[in-house]
Amino acid sequence: MATLLTLRRRIKTARNVSKTTKAMQMIAASKLKKAQNAAVASKPYVQKLEELSKQISVRTDKDNLHKYMLKPENTNSKLYIVISPDKGLCGGLVTNLMREVVKMDDKSKHFFITVGKKAENYVSMLNKEIIASFPFGTTLPSFEVVYPLANIIDQYFLSKKVSEVIIITTKFTNVFSQAPQISTLLPITLLEQTKQIESTMLFEPTTDELLPDLLQRYIEMMLYQSILESYASEQASRMIAMKNATDNALDIIESLRLMYNKSRQEKITNELLDITGGMQSAYA
Repeated sequence: MATLLTLRRRIKTARNVSKTTKAMQMIAASKLKKAQNAAVASKPYVQKLEELSKQISVRTDKDNLHKYMLKPENTNSKLYIVISPDKGLCGGLVTNLMREVVKMDDKSKHFFITVGKKAENYVSMLNKEIIASFPFGTTLPSFEVVYPLANIIDQYFLSKKVSEVIIITTKFTNVFSQAPQISTLLPITLLEQTKQIESTMLFEPTTDELLPDLLQRYIEMMLYQSILESYASEQASRMIAMKNATDNALDIIESLRLMYNKSRQEKITNELLDITGGMQSAYA
């Protein structure tokens, strides 16, 4: 059985761990509220932007489609944008996300943009070609983070180096549910989805003038929405993981305290028996 000194050290260590995990849980909880509000608040805007793009795309001549709607046919390469946290200690979020990256086929040459150090490390270990890497940060991302991403996407897609642009991120459903999400950013297939819609909207200036800027904005908002949901998922997952870690540490403390009390009681009993035996020997 472990000595009393060893048990005291283990209890102290477990108590320090519980304090650390509790503090991390509280920090994640404080960040989660703001992250959740931002992710939820931007969804209606993205949905409305998509609806407006559909309305305009219906009126676009099939022979005059924007380049974002045309899939290059001279290449099978794809551009993957992998969004992950910079730090761990957030349960199985990073592992589940990277499992989707591993599933990607290797028959064609693919390119990767990583947002977050965890994604960069995993993709590098898989010997994938990373063309750009960005830190994710520990605070609520600002909209400016999408501009360099959008520029690289334009360079590779519009120059027909890749046939598709795919985002791999974590979808935030609620505090207790976050799952990997794979979505195709480009090409935009709005026309095919809405060919039966009869639009009654009036647009000024013309739809051909509106569509390029509108689709550019749509791409930027889709990127930003993915980043916001990844951030909210990180905070929610870390809060739950740290709560579980704190509960486990408290259980360990309780178990060690019970062992300590039993050992202490046993030691006291043995000492009393030694004293009693010594007294009996003296009077014998």
